[in-house]
Amino acid sequence: MSQPTTKKTLTFEDFKEEIFNDYKIARISRECSLLGRKEVLTGKAKFGIFGDGKEIPQLAMAKAFKNGDFRSGYYRDQTFMMSIGALNIQQFFAGLYGHADINEDPMSGGRQMGGHFATHSLDENGNWKNLTQQKNSSADISPTAGQMPRLLGLAQASKVFREFPQSDKNNLFTVNGNEVAWGTIGNASTSEGLFFETINAAGVLQVPMVMSVWDDMYGISVHARFQTTKESISEILKGFQKTENSNGFEIFTVKGWDYPTLVETYTKAAEIARNQHVPVLIHVQELTQPQGHSTSGSHERYKSAERLAWETEFDCLTQFRNWIIENNILTTEELDVLDADLKKQVLDGKKAAWSAYLDPIKAEREELIQVLNSIASQSSNKVFIEKFISELNAIKEPIRKDILSAARKVLRLIVNESTKQTLADWITNYTNKIQPKYSSNLYSSSNLVVENVEQVQPLYDDSSEDVDARLIIRDNFDKIFETYPETLIFGEDSGNIGDVNQGLEGLQAKFGETRISDAGIREASILGQGIGMAMRGLRPIAEIQYLDYLLYAIQIMSDDLATLQYRTAGRQKAPLIVRTRGHRLEGIWHSGSPMGMIINAIRGMHVLVPRNMTKAAGFYNALLKSDEPALVIECLNGYRLKEKMPLNLGEFTTPIGEVETIKQGADITVISYGSTIRIVEQAAKELLEVGIDVEIIDAQSLLPFDIKHDSVKSLQKTNRLLVVDEDVPGGASAYLLQQIIEVQGGFKYLDSEPQTLAAKAHRPSYGTDGDYFSKPSVEDVFEKIYSIMNEVNPIKYPSLY
Repeated sequence: MSQPTTKKTLTFEDFKEEIFNDYKIARISRECSLLGRKEVLTGKAKFGIFGDGKEIPQLAMAKAFKNGDFRSGYYRDQTFMMSIGALNIQQFFAGLYGHADINEDPMSGGRQMGGHFATHSLDENGNWKNLTQQKNSSADISPTAGQMPRLLGLAQASKVFREFPQSDKNNLFTVNGNEVAWGTIGNASTSEGLFFETINAAGVLQVPMVMSVWDDMYGISVHARFQTTKESISEILKGFQKTENSNGFEIFTVKGWDYPTLVETYTKAAEIARNQHVPVLIHVQELTQPQGHSTSGSHERYKSAERLAWETEFDCLTQFRNWIIENNILTTEELDVLDADLKKQVLDGKKAAWSAYLDPIKAEREELIQVLNSIASQSSNKVFIEKFISELNAIKEPIRKDILSAARKVLRLIVNESTKQTLADWITNYTNKIQPKYSSNLYSSSNLVVENVEQVQPLYDDSSEDVDARLIIRDNFDKIFETYPETLIFGEDSGNIGDVNQGLEGLQAKFGETRISDAGIREASILGQGIGMAMRGLRPIAEIQYLDYLLYAIQIMSDDLATLQYRTAGRQKAPLIVRTRGHRLEGIWHSGSPMGMIINAIRGMHVLVPRNMTKAAGFYNALLKSDEPALVIECLNGYRLKEKMPLNLGEFTTPIGEVETIKQGADITVISYGSTIRIVEQAAKELLEVGIDVEIIDAQSLLPFDIKHDSVKSLQKTNRLLVVDEDVPGGASAYLLQQIIEVQGGFKYLDSEPQTLAAKAHRPSYGTDGDYFSKPSVEDVFEKIYSIMNEVNPIKYPSLY
């Protein structure tokens, strides 16, 4: 058998030491899996999903993984993380216990269950670290194959850096574009469309990606024959094999228990991807899963006795151990002694992690008990309070829920006693201290938050011309690409023709295909390109042609992009801008406005709904001064409308999270956004003719909405509210109503029932009549407002019907 070629010159002693260290890591990882399962079954942890059976190929992958490289994997890669020095025993168990401290569980600060791994791309202030000087892992997510789109972008970043080196202006993200993006996935998850979409895109783009498929023949209990044609992903992907005259993949197959061949394979794959920027697929076969899929069940229920016997014999760690003995590297006795020592190390690490997790909670309990004892001594409900104290004391391994729940229940008992405020203050202080451990970092924690972006008004003079609004978007993008070398835009028809509405006209010819590029019809992986590149310091703008098609990518936006800052406790970010166009046009698939769905799925991103192209351009300018992800929805029917061309393109900003009052009025406040604003404006003109003076507020930004609470200030004047949009009933209009009435306290100023006017519950029917009968019209808005005023003054405003 050939030996690993991980050094240029390798003595036998060096080789022996390397094998010794690899075995230690693999054995520690296995013992963590075994002990981790016991911790779940005894109730100390909620759930466990482990990497046992996958240890040896992960060792090989780690040997080829270099500083600057990125991993985008799934929840069984603990051995790899240990191999690159990003995970130790105590941290492994801290993650299993959900320790809500980023210093104890650096993967997520207890926010993700164990097995979900990440490294820190950001410092504690949310600023970029030098990613070329460390080994990087993008933060895992559980949805199967959900890591694939992001992987594409992580790999494409290297291609961009190599072709356009000035895009790494701070020298933090690349060394000549030599970094490889490493993907891992279980064989069953290759059945997902996201896998195939990403594989196809990587073959088209020719990016430095090494994709490992860990194949143990099952997807939970379902055998590969029900998952994959021919029961082999490498077989069905043979058409992707790169040839001399075509693009494509290099494809390797290797046994998951064959250590030396694995090392050779991964070394070769890394060289191809790193040097040639050719993607590689490694199908790692004949792997096992010794403890089954997870702690929720046993694989003995669905595997035959013959399969289980084979798994025992061909367990990769057993085979590695046999290979070490056969090649006289270590003896059986030496390995037995080592195994016992490593088992003890894991047990000690587990105990240390449990103590670190439990001790602070016990201290918090003791603090509350002291407060409750003092209160009990003065209370007429002493007996009942002492019962709570006794029950709290009796909990051997308390959690924070136990503590706070007891305190809040005691508060009810002393609501009329003088000591109430003492306990109320303790509860408030405790909640303020503990809640951020579970709720912080939904958005950026750096000084580049959107609230810090200075508002700059568009400037005009007497020479400012009325132009087609698309020209404002186009010329503003021109300034953006001149100013920010790290920016690029891509999507369906974005490159050669300059997007379907000509908002990028001529920019590919000026800035090149690397920065202004076309993409295939594959929305999810377009989003993934943006996420991955943004995680590596670029400022991508991912274009989804129409808002309705965003639904192809909503899962990626929701599960990956929107949660990234939160699930890493502020240690990773992806300031991606998603550009699309929507609202009114013609028909079911080109005029949807599913805003309620979107804003409730992607908390953690900003959702911006400009009413015209000047406002949209201002949003792009503002976002590039911040480091937060956002969705910008341009009005599909606004590109040919006339707007004045600003003098300060690329500089003016639209404030994010602020509304704009575009018409003052005295009788009723109407809030809307996007294309519907024009409908409301026309209705307001017609309402003036019958003596109704409407105040119109453009929401502009749905996430966040009206951070200055200007809406409620308007209600203090008009005392009436109507929210109008073209989403389904109960969609974004209901959200806006909740924000104004509940969050801003607008109910205090209302003299009439607050109302909404939305589209019909169905998608809009085709054609102009379809629009008229499906979405709010000028007459609908007029009559809705008139009916509200009829209730106020039926004599002045007699009923229309």
